[in-house]
Amino acid sequence: MYAITGITGKVGGAAARELLAAGHPVRAVTRDATRANAWAARGCELATARMEDAASLAAAFDGATGVFILPPSEFDPEPDFPEARVVIDAVSAAIRMAKPQRVVCLSTIGAQASESNLLTQRTLLEQSLGDLPMPVTFLRPAWFMENAEWDVASARDDGVIASYLQPLDRPVPMVATADVGRVAAELLQQTWEGVRIVELEGPHRVSPNDLALAFSRVLDRPARSEVVDRQDWEALFRAQGMKHPLPRMRMLDGFNEGWIDFEGRADAILRGQIDLETVLRELVSRAV
Repeated sequence: MYAITGITGKVGGAAARELLAAGHPVRAVTRDATRANAWAARGCELATARMEDAASLAAAFDGATGVFILPPSEFDPEPDFPEARVVIDAVSAAIRMAKPQRVVCLSTIGAQASESNLLTQRTLLEQSLGDLPMPVTFLRPAWFMENAEWDVASARDDGVIASYLQPLDRPVPMVATADVGRVAAELLQQTWEGVRIVELEGPHRVSPNDLALAFSRVLDRPARSEVVDRQDWEALFRAQGMKHPLPRMRMLDGFNEGWIDFEGRADAILRGQIDLETVLRELVSRAV
């Protein structure tokens, strides 16, 4: 049996579908069982647990062959990431109590970066779970293609995409969440020893200009990317309601300056199957 956290989200849901399709029993670990009723209808066992509560997590992981850890994302963290640290401590304690045979944990591209930024939450996670007594895989996916959901309205209505990724012609590793979930499910079914890092990106790297061209094809109207000036970021993010925008700004700096990147050899990075245009078509269809 495989215990899947974050099953009501895109990545966790994709992982669960892959495991069910392969004939494996799945335990849906969710904070609110009513949100997972659709998974119960698919044959999943339901377990209610909060990611900050070691005892409920340990009960949810009990008897599992493999556990998929999908930590919640905090996009406006307090200084020193206290929200992430609470979850990390609970997850670590729960795994040690439940003793599943193996663990796959969703991390991120750039988790090895030494400079503090929004993704440091995953760096802390890797540091804590890296000494677990069972085999652990950290899956480090690229920038999610589905982040383009925030650009659908402006691309459709104005033909403009405000880009924090710059310069506009610089390709960035991106991947579809369905590919991330699929690979997570495949990794859970493997056997290995110790700690391993698996890095994953899509079929092709994507620049902001590439994103605009893909939107143009999907929307059948011209679209272009425009740079959002770095000096305007803090004011814009605070206007959006953020209280602590610096980690997000430093994450974007990391992509733009190149210190958020994959750590391993280029020929060792796994490649997803889903291209950007496929993802954009789905995003646009849902926004109509």
